[in-house]
Amino acid sequence: MNILEIWLLAIGLAMDCLAVSIASGIILKKVQWKPIITIALSFGSFQAIMPLIGWTGASYFIHLIENVDHWIAFGLLCFLGVNMIRESFCKKKEKHNYNLTKLRVILMLAVATSIDALAVGISFACLGMNGLTSILLPIAIIGFVSFAFSLVGLLFGIYFGSRHNWKMEFWGGLILIGIGTKILIEHLFSRT
Repeated sequence: MNILEIWLLAIGLAMDCLAVSIASGIILKKVQWKPIITIALSFGSFQAIMPLIGWTGASYFIHLIENVDHWIAFGLLCFLGVNMIRESFCKKKEKHNYNLTKLRVILMLAVATSIDALAVGISFACLGMNGLTSILLPIAIIGFVSFAFSLVGLLFGIYFGSRHNWKMEFWGGLILIGIGTKILIEHLFSRT
């Protein structure tokens, strides 16, 4: 795998992070650096760690998760998306469940958006990347690109969301459900 392919792979993996970050920025409504940095770091870290986990465990547990990884991502994203849509119809005082300042919510989003990166790590093992040094550069690039895309997405979502009086939680929830559905469909049809 050459350097251009690694960068293109990293960009492809970061697209889910970008979309979820835009939706999250819409929810944040204003620049709050602590959750912004936490979200971007979490997304970048999980996108880098998951290929390492996939690569490490490829021969040990691939048969245990390959049939359900897409269902896990679908379930997590739909759960969060439905909650966001439900909260978009609540009065302002009643909205507290989808709180991007809570680490639990951030980690659920980070895991859900990085499930595909686990499969990439497994493919690294299948491509013959045998030593840890052979995957350090790819996982560093994947983590960096995901962090950068997440940061840009959050700021874009904040900027866009604060300028329009739409039900942003509703649209953000639809985006999360859409991403979960895309992941599910891609995996179901790639197996046929």
